[in-house]
Amino acid sequence: MAAAMTGRGVTFIRNIAGSLQSRLQVLGGASQQLSCLHTSISLDSQYWEKNNRKVYPPQLPEEPRRPAEVFHSRRQIKYSKDKMWYLAKMIRGMSIDEAIAQLEFNDKKGAKVIREVLLEAQEMAVKNHNVEYKSNLYVAESFSGKGKYLKRIRYHGRGMFGIMDKVYCHYFVKLVEGLPPKPEQRTGFDQAKEYVQGLKNRTIVHSL
Repeated sequence: MAAAMTGRGVTFIRNIAGSLQSRLQVLGGASQQLSCLHTSISLDSQYWEKNNRKVYPPQLPEEPRRPAEVFHSRRQIKYSKDKMWYLAKMIRGMSIDEAIAQLEFNDKKGAKVIREVLLEAQEMAVKNHNVEYKSNLYVAESFSGKGKYLKRIRYHGRGMFGIMDKVYCHYFVKLVEGLPPKPEQRTGFDQAKEYVQGLKNRTIVHSL
């Protein structure tokens, strides 16, 4: 009996080693193989703050002044990325003062975190990006991403247990100098027309 259990254990370990090796081969392959992997946020998000160090060529005298852009984020927030997404979407396209006011009267935990990040980004814009008026900013981009997920044991009665996740998320924001753009006026007919056009343009795999 012990020999049979030992044999099963060796087979199980070999199966795990084979699956891990195949996954490493996929990850180490070409970039076109990575297109099948699902990522919750953009691959450029790990370099989000590096956009602040981007240097543009000098402008000509007749060219309009290039608006300042401020990239800021906060990583590993003890909050769900799905709950954070609703708050991030709410302030997208708002002016900085309106976004801070909306978050100040929101009693959710994520609203306090986003408000702190916006205030930090607003201070960075004045100190480091030559923005004259701190109110002359709007939220151009605002989104959340998946952080680390820690698996923990939840104990039940009669010696049983379950698996729970300690979830974390990231928050990214981009402020642009100037007034927020006017929202595009779209009717229900325009949305339905765009939806039908998307259905026409889709590619059906293994079709005749």
